[in-house]
Amino acid sequence: MDFKAIAMGLAFALMWSSAFTSARVIVEYAPPLTTLALRFLISGLIGVGVAFAMGQTARLTRAQWRGVIVFGICQNALYLGMNFVAMQTIEAGLASIIASTMPLMVAVAGWLFLADRPRPLALAGLIVGFVGVTLIMGARLQGGVDMTGVALCVLGVVALTAATMAVRGASSGGNLLMIVGLQMFVGSAVLAVPALVWEPFDVTWSWQLIVAFAYTALVPGLLATLVWFWLVGRIGAVKAATFHFLNPFFGVAIAAILLGETLGLLDVVGVAIIAAGILAVQWSRAERARPLPVSEPVRPE
Repeated sequence: MDFKAIAMGLAFALMWSSAFTSARVIVEYAPPLTTLALRFLISGLIGVGVAFAMGQTARLTRAQWRGVIVFGICQNALYLGMNFVAMQTIEAGLASIIASTMPLMVAVAGWLFLADRPRPLALAGLIVGFVGVTLIMGARLQGGVDMTGVALCVLGVVALTAATMAVRGASSGGNLLMIVGLQMFVGSAVLAVPALVWEPFDVTWSWQLIVAFAYTALVPGLLATLVWFWLVGRIGAVKAATFHFLNPFFGVAIAAILLGETLGLLDVVGVAIIAAGILAVQWSRAERARPLPVSEPVRPE
């Protein structure tokens, strides 16, 4: 893995993890579903507009359209929608920790539903990762965490895991930025319904809200997604996924620095354990994906 790939991976993990802190700021000043639907609309307009300017088209394959719809609903509407609602009552650091278990859940789902039996290193990583989650949640429960918010975050991760397992090959065939933009439109349309029905448009305008909204729409929303696609194209999905093990560290650290959220010793230990579990799972996948050496053919005497 070259220096550029490492820099891209670190940038992706940092941008992706920072979304929880900016989302926590947004829901302090504005209704979560309404704001998120508007954010997806703006990000979609920008993404599709730039895609057209780059010569991309909306002529997608069936797999790509399936990816647009499934990811638009499961990732944007369900996963992010539930996280935004949850962060009205729980801290951004806790939400980022729960979200960081997605690679572990994908490995478990592959084992249970696709007969993708994990290797010993991956199995150990799964056990270690969920031990870290249990450690953190045990400490948080003693501190009186809102269980409704936690449940919403968990359901959001389950939805994202289901989308990841259901859609494969959706990014093949080009038009990547167009696919990203169209996914945003799907998420915006789905969230607009409950936002209009249930949420009053009660906004407290402030510079914090404007900065957080603009940052969330442009950086985690569009730029991080593009960096992810570039990273996958450069080093492959298995190696790129290794950078997810940094998300618990960055998510908790950013929330603690910018929002002043408390960070206990058990949180630090639990985050380190989760990160180690994710890294073990990804290393196991990298070993499985590595081609076997081809022996040199025997030359006739």
